[in-house]
Amino acid sequence: MTNFRVHQTLHFLSLVLCLCLTQFSAPNLAHSEDQGNEGKVIKALTVKNNIAISAETILAKVKTKAGDTYSQVALNEDLKRLYATEYFTDVSIDAERFEDGLKVTFVVEEKSVIGEIAFKGNKALTAQKLKETMKSKPDEMLNMSLLAQDIAEIKSLYIKKGYPGVDIKYELDLNKELNKTKIAIIINERKKISVAKVTITGNEHLKTPKIIKVLGTKTAWLFNPGVFKEDVLEEDVDKIKSLYDDIGYLDVEVTPKLDYSPDGTKLYVAFEVKEGKGYLVGDVNIRGSAILPEKEIRSKIRMKKGRHFSRRELREDMLAIRDLYYLYGYMDAVVDIDQNVNPADGNMDIIYTIDPKEVVYVGKVIIRGNVKTREIIVRRELRIYPGDKFNGNKIKRSKERLYNLGLFEDISFDTEPTQAPQVHNLIVNVKETKTGEFSFGGGYSSVDQFLGFVEVGQRNFDILNFPTFTGGGQNLVVRTEIGMVRQNYNISWVDPWIFGWPYLFGFDLYRTSHTRRTDIGWAYDETRTGGDLRLGKELTEHLRADAVYRLEQIKIGSIPNYASADFRSEEGSNTISSALLQLTQDTRDNIYNPGKGYILSGSIEDAGGVFMGDKDFIKGTATASFYHTFFERFVMELKGRAGWSSSYGSSDTVPIYERFYAGGANTIRGYKERKVGPRDTGSDEPIGGEALLLGNAEVVFPIYEKILKGAVFYDVGNVWAKADDFLVGGGYKSGMGVGIRVNTPVGPFKLDYGYPLVKNNNDESRNGEFYFSISRGF
Repeated sequence: MTNFRVHQTLHFLSLVLCLCLTQFSAPNLAHSEDQGNEGKVIKALTVKNNIAISAETILAKVKTKAGDTYSQVALNEDLKRLYATEYFTDVSIDAERFEDGLKVTFVVEEKSVIGEIAFKGNKALTAQKLKETMKSKPDEMLNMSLLAQDIAEIKSLYIKKGYPGVDIKYELDLNKELNKTKIAIIINERKKISVAKVTITGNEHLKTPKIIKVLGTKTAWLFNPGVFKEDVLEEDVDKIKSLYDDIGYLDVEVTPKLDYSPDGTKLYVAFEVKEGKGYLVGDVNIRGSAILPEKEIRSKIRMKKGRHFSRRELREDMLAIRDLYYLYGYMDAVVDIDQNVNPADGNMDIIYTIDPKEVVYVGKVIIRGNVKTREIIVRRELRIYPGDKFNGNKIKRSKERLYNLGLFEDISFDTEPTQAPQVHNLIVNVKETKTGEFSFGGGYSSVDQFLGFVEVGQRNFDILNFPTFTGGGQNLVVRTEIGMVRQNYNISWVDPWIFGWPYLFGFDLYRTSHTRRTDIGWAYDETRTGGDLRLGKELTEHLRADAVYRLEQIKIGSIPNYASADFRSEEGSNTISSALLQLTQDTRDNIYNPGKGYILSGSIEDAGGVFMGDKDFIKGTATASFYHTFFERFVMELKGRAGWSSSYGSSDTVPIYERFYAGGANTIRGYKERKVGPRDTGSDEPIGGEALLLGNAEVVFPIYEKILKGAVFYDVGNVWAKADDFLVGGGYKSGMGVGIRVNTPVGPFKLDYGYPLVKNNNDESRNGEFYFSISRGF
């Protein structure tokens, strides 16, 4: 028995030893063989077992070439390159003697090629739509990782369509002879589910509509399909907690509950709220080396003692204090916050600890991201320069000016340290927007009727930069409009810094014509042909002056025979030669979409006289617009316009085409176009007046995201026949109403309804008016 065990043990040890020798000898032999090939010349490179991919394509991926010396290291790198193509499931290398050298063969096992992609069970989405979603395509290599991504994308698409329970699988059918795989994607759509109702319970200190407004889970209606998503539900819980956090309920608990209709197609979502304790702000203390007066620091803190505690407002107060220090150049200032519940009264005590560090100065100003735009275009708008103390207001104003150029879609400022601790470089990051435009289309308005246009424009034009003609910040527009009542042709060019000097220079060449249409207030045909030259200069940060010389030939026709003699005397052609001076004060935060600030403008124009021409008159205008945002997204505009004109010299009256008109979409809504003010005694058509005064108040507010906006407005004003009646003439007309603004795929749509509050003396009835238009700007 003992001998048997000894023999058995010896047999086992012999077997293990053999296996070990086999394990270690094979690599060593291979290594020895590889070492034997090192340094030999490679006479030929071949590929073996490739079917779909040509040998030329495979060999183009490797760096080893015929004529190179054999290197195992280099061939290992080639193996990695071939695997990285994701064409193969396996690659190996054989080397054999060939013509006094070596022949190296890459032995490959190709991945299958995708043949047909088929779908089963899809009803809500077409096969074509699903194929467009996939990155895997027929006749391309089958990539399992990519296929998994495709399945995830298809599932995401179904969830967006209201099928959260969709189940998607796939089957692969390999044809080994052709090395092609058919993909069958099997879809179990299950039932489409929409959110029928969202309710909130347990909320005592927040109104239900305020909570519902912030939720991503929405009830199904006309503009929302009511798709349910679990991840959005989780986000909604956090949003509700955040709302309560803002009013001091830091311990709030929110539990969502789901209930389905009997047929499983309707979902009822309920959020149960347990508010818990509400915390108030206790003592607020400021510590550290504040440097700035404590009173000034406290003016930036909104969370006063006794108010509801809010983590969001706490962060905002901290940022406001830091911005205050930035304003004085303390760019490295640190503001720490400690908050603790006072056990005596249960309130939240707050301590701001401030370390201002040292004043930081601007080193270099570095511009990044301007691919087409010349660097000087950016630099000339900056209001902070090397050597200045960092100043938050100057940086903010620089950002506003850069946005107002209309050349960039995103602008940000950053800093980077230098070798000097008190000097930081200022980094200006810009992302250019598309500034060139070729557009054509049409629209309709209650004023211009149907209108078609073709326009070529470039806001970043450079007349000297051949051949691209871009990057100079100049504005070039060539536009043609042809419609039922007017035809316009216009070429406009403006350089805000002519030849690198801070003076605006530009010109317009145009021909405009308007057909007589009494229903929209045009009692005659009018054609204007001419142009103008413009010169402007910024006098201060917000004040600018402009001068314009205008030369026009104006032709008036189609005045009815029954019109008065004075009206008929306007018929014919005349030349207007005039010069205009204008001052403009503009503090708006954004000239394209203002939310705050104001713009004041006044101009005086002298026609004839020393400038010659056929008509002598003086015209003055003044406008003022104030913008204010409230309730975060409600924008109010208050606008006033005044005009005064008078003839002199050889002219007895101001020409009819240079007078003021009111009534309609852009002046006093509720009245017909141009029908407010003087009318001809013979034809009862509007003939304009020498003086005008208008006031407009409008509030625009969001209804549905960025698509639909609402508006309420009030307009008032009048036009007087003689300038002497300005302000004292009375007879004011006013209207009020509502409107909508819709951003549609074909262009922005605007609809207003105005109702006249005062009867127009020349009209028998007092009826409201609709004004609508489809155009390109919003």
